Amino acid sequence: MPSFPRRPQVAVIGGSCASEALLLEAESLGRLLVEGGYRVVTGGLGGVMEAVSRGARQAAGDDEGRVVGILPGLDPSAANPHVDVVLPTGMGYARNVLVVGAGDAVIAVGGSSGTLSEIAMAWQLHKPLVALDLGEGWSARLADQALDDKRSDRIHRAQGAQEAVSIVGRLLGGD
Repeated sequence: MPSFPRRPQVAVIGGSCASEALLLEAESLGRLLVEGGYRVVTGGLGGVMEAVSRGARQAAGDDEGRVVGILPGLDPSAANPHVDVVLPTGMGYARNVLVVGAGDAVIAVGGSSGTLSEIAMAWQLHKPLVALDLGEGWSARLADQALDDKRSDRIHRAQGAQEAVSIVGRLLGGD
């Protein structure tokens, strides 16, 4: 795990609709991130966000604050039931900037237009960015893309949850 003065945070972005296979991998990703010592940040709603949150809460240990949900609306009850810390914003899609900004690294899982905006924001903010490539969504389409042909500034491809967590560890200076 990286040497941070606090628990490092990984923003996991993805769509509210996804295949069962992608949701199962997202759930595994959440569990592996928490077991790896990370805090998980999501948009706090359903689909990939809920699957990652559920997995994070299933990880070993009894610590709170492992799942942060940054909601687009003002109603905290809209958060999925696996979120520990609910941050209602009332910002709509603009909350995507907060989700990405809160992560020390970002992992994209599937996704459609909202996820695409978060990927673009992560890239602009020079966040370490990993795309889970399971053949669906923007994460699969953009995996391994390089900005201006700089191989060091690219969207890193992972073909599974374990590989994604390993890449994040390496990018944050831990593994």
